[in-house]
Amino acid sequence: MPASSPRPIKIRFFAVLREQAKCSTVEVVTIAATPADLYRELQTSHGLTFRADLLRVAVNERYVAMDLPLHAGDQVVFIPPVAGG
Repeated sequence: MPASSPRPIKIRFFAVLREQAKCSTVEVVTIAATPADLYRELQTSHGLTFRADLLRVAVNERYVAMDLPLHAGDQVVFIPPVAGG
């Protein structure tokens, strides 16, 4: 997918991702075309260690695939696997 112009994206982190990122929300200006691309950027900039294929992602409060195209103003939530008993 070709690079697009930079646009603002709002991101929320939950659970261990929030701990790794040291914040629960952040707004970035990115050229990432998809949530997968965005997550790779965040791995570098925020020290996230989970593999992308282990995460769920929601865009604008709807679960989506990691290859969904992103748009300016989207709200993205990355959700790590949850363990419980």
